Amino acid sequence: VQLQASGGGLVQPGGSLTLSCAASGFGRDYFTFAWFRQAPGKEREEVSCISRTTGRALYSDSSKGRFTISRDNAENMMYLQMNILKPEDTALYYCAAARGFLGGTCPRTYEFWGQGTQVTVSS
Repeated sequence: VQLQASGGGLVQPGGSLTLSCAASGFGRDYFTFAWFRQAPGKEREEVSCISRTTGRALYSDSSKGRFTISRDNAENMMYLQMNILKPEDTALYYCAAARGFLGGTCPRTYEFWGQGTQVTVSS
């Protein structure tokens, strides 16, 4: 199982950015995918998670209404569309995967992680 995130960059406040995560090696197993972020000096924060099978998604309070997570199983890709970006969204963003169905909350642990992609929101 491999995950590779990309799409980070520098964007002005109020702008948009879409992150991508290439996923491989999952076979036909059930997985939940997620995006995390970690800003300097802060703890890692889960932004959103999504069921690989159903596409049902959950969001953190900080991302709800501005970010949209999606997946394309045919292309083995996962995305995070980020709109109305704020300076506090600046962080290293990671994609992750956990075996199993998505329940009422995002999984507690993730077995697989991609490398981070840096998002900087600044004028």
